[in-house]
Amino acid sequence: MSTALDKYQRLEATALWRATPEDQRRDTIVSIGDATLVISDMRDQALTHWSIPAVRRLNPGTFPAIYYPDGDPGETLEIGKDETQMVEAIEKLRAAVTRKQPRPGRLRFVALLASLTTVALLAVFWLPGVMMAHTLKVVPDATRDDIGTALQTHAVRVTGHPCGGLLGSTALRKLETRLGIDRLVVVPSGVRHAVVLPGKIVLVSRNIVEDFEEPDVLAGFVVAALLQTGDPLERVLESLGMAANFRLLTTGIIPEDQLRHHAEDMVLAQIPRPEDDALIAAFEENRLRISPYAYAIDPTGEETLSLIEADPFTTTPEPVLGDGDWVALQGICGG
Repeated sequence: MSTALDKYQRLEATALWRATPEDQRRDTIVSIGDATLVISDMRDQALTHWSIPAVRRLNPGTFPAIYYPDGDPGETLEIGKDETQMVEAIEKLRAAVTRKQPRPGRLRFVALLASLTTVALLAVFWLPGVMMAHTLKVVPDATRDDIGTALQTHAVRVTGHPCGGLLGSTALRKLETRLGIDRLVVVPSGVRHAVVLPGKIVLVSRNIVEDFEEPDVLAGFVVAALLQTGDPLERVLESLGMAANFRLLTTGIIPEDQLRHHAEDMVLAQIPRPEDDALIAAFEENRLRISPYAYAIDPTGEETLSLIEADPFTTTPEPVLGDGDWVALQGICGG
């Protein structure tokens, strides 16, 4: 399977994609990623990822080839006859997956029986909290990244497509390094201040980028969101319930339809401000002034006086961004 993936990872093709039967088909680019089909818009923004083992074909042997993700036949991808190389690649990868699947037999029966026994033991002896803690401990970073990316993709209908631009994106990368996060994304709508997704992905509103004179405010909202959210994967599992928790623990995936339904709620949720003592300690650890953030919450300073008076720094000991980078970042959404 890995050899086949390596052979086709540079292959791209045009295709028609729709998320639901009610949506219009739209022009997209489909490419082969790390065990996934990546479907992107014509600006190279990822719209969704399909796991290759879960790809199904609706009309074998005929064109245009119509594919859908297992369990969601309403979402389709149509690849025309002029893109036969991509169709052949997908079919070969699907065949490779099929060959690796275990054959029915006694070993399969024993494995199934062991799985059922494990499920019964989990249901009887593991409390939900214990199961949650174990899942959060063993889920690898790559899986967290996949879940966060999928949530971000599904949230586009609420947030709009991420803002971009060479100079602004360069400034974002510098801010990511300054704050120790993997991906910082500016979105035009939907997010009130900042939202943390699994995989250290933070969505921030264009308003906190454009409406304030210094980058300390943006950094402050990111630090506050990281502190209050804790482990964002825990929020996902709490919302989706025990079944999703168990499936992630045993298979390493959460179904796309569940993530799609959860994405909007996660982005729009209003998270309360963290406790003052914890917030002050987080700002001190990140070497940030807390006063700009406090005045952004309440311009009068009355509701956030305790934060202002406890500011660990009179001046920022380590600048958040240089003036040129901040100006570039403020224009990332096109003004």
